[in-house]
Amino acid sequence: MQLSLCMLTLPHMAQNEEPAPDDVRVLDPRSLRGLAHPLRMRLLAALREYGPATASQLADRLGESSGATSYHLRQLAAHGFVKDDPERGKGRERWWKAAQRGVRVGTDRFLTSPDPAVRGAMNTLLHEWATIHGQDLSTWFSTMHDWPSAWRSASDMSDFAMRLTPELASEMRDKVHEVIESYREKEVDRDTEGSAPYRVHLHAFPREED
Repeated sequence: MQLSLCMLTLPHMAQNEEPAPDDVRVLDPRSLRGLAHPLRMRLLAALREYGPATASQLADRLGESSGATSYHLRQLAAHGFVKDDPERGKGRERWWKAAQRGVRVGTDRFLTSPDPAVRGAMNTLLHEWATIHGQDLSTWFSTMHDWPSAWRSASDMSDFAMRLTPELASEMRDKVHEVIESYREKEVDRDTEGSAPYRVHLHAFPREED
């Protein structure tokens, strides 16, 4: 089982056998520990969604001090998650941008690691992603009345229950991923009238009988 944090900085499951795209970072134990910090994950998410920014701009967006954002941006850079943006870094402030579209991390490999630091980092990553998902959904619920009817109709919150084997569950998950990824080829330009960033969260997991 694998977890991916993609262009919208939200995780989706992907098979071990599938090679990661060139713009998706495959995490190892060191880079996992480097990313597994709530503020670093939020900083990386903001850079991926909103584009290049300075530490001060990110501090304003996230409600943090510029000292904290600057420190954690340097830590992200040390692990290769962010890098300088030479097109904007002309003044005194340093501009940062995301180095990849997303990350991929094998949950089985890290949750069963003999190293407690690796297991702890994986748990931090998982719970922070769950928090981000919950915040995204709550924001939509509290603002959906401000959106046009067409966008409200295009939104969805569904859950489905069925009995499957792990093999069938993996097959279904992969087919859903294929459909979602196929829409990357149809993405419209930023200035397309009526367009907006669109998030897709995918949660799929087994449950106990009782």
